[in-house]
Amino acid sequence: MNLRFHECEIREWAERYEFGSTEAYFIEIRPMVRERGYLNKELLKRVARWKSPRPARHVEKNDEDYVKEITSWSFSATNEHARIRVLRLLDGVEWPTASAILHLFHKDPYPILDFRALWSIGLETYKYSSKFWLDYVYFCRDIASRNRIDMRTLDKALWQYSKENQ
Repeated sequence: MNLRFHECEIREWAERYEFGSTEAYFIEIRPMVRERGYLNKELLKRVARWKSPRPARHVEKNDEDYVKEITSWSFSATNEHARIRVLRLLDGVEWPTASAILHLFHKDPYPILDFRALWSIGLETYKYSSKFWLDYVYFCRDIASRNRIDMRTLDKALWQYSKENQ
């Protein structure tokens, strides 16, 4: 994994990113979700539609209490592997949507698995797995820490760079 652009350009690429009202809503409610410690079914549906619209319809199959329990377990887990794997127990939640949930609402910094972001770090072929996820998380955390930026800024830069150059 290597950035296709210089780290000194991260903020510039992130500033060019334009997000919609859905993303702004998630950022606005982030403190409330973190305080509560779980997602409800309606919020899970919104996140799933935002991240991966086609498989999002399967989220409807989840029971409200099940969504609360699984997301609560994920947000309180101390094991990195468990945090994402447990989210994948939810119908309609695969690696990309699970990563978006963690990115948006977990107290620890997580990147979003997205073909654009992955292309921006030199990956054009990949297979999702726990090892792949953790390698990506640590790679992104290292870049964010080294550049004194939050994960949202890095994620926006990776996405925007790909949008303009892929």
